[in-house]
Amino acid sequence: MWTSEAIAAETTAPWGPADEPALVCAEAAFAQAFHYWRGASGRRYLHSVYTLVGCPALPQANYILVRRYQDGTREAIAFGDTKDDAASLNLAHLRHEGAKCGANEVHVHLLADNAHDRALVEADLTAAHMRRRTAEAA
Repeated sequence: MWTSEAIAAETTAPWGPADEPALVCAEAAFAQAFHYWRGASGRRYLHSVYTLVGCPALPQANYILVRRYQDGTREAIAFGDTKDDAASLNLAHLRHEGAKCGANEVHVHLLADNAHDRALVEADLTAAHMRRRTAEAA
């Protein structure tokens, strides 16, 4: 059962797994359309997953630019939130930044209600990422 694997993975680090697939329905074959990323607070944030070129125009939202390797592993490269009221400008920004840093996926979190909440989500996810990088380097 997938939950036992998630529970086992959470015991490997005090803050839980960095990222994990979000299963929509155990009986449906989705191509990992959703993914959880865990913040330093321990909160999990649900993200919609898109390819860099397949990402739609977006409203204001949090995002993670991700490099997905051929073996399926993912590496978070950059965290941010879209700032513009124009969805097409947000998309242009994401594609430009993603291309600059070598991302091939965009993970989008649409559940933060306002700019303040988006800033908190970004800070939480960034802090967790920095904590993991520091632990890996030690």
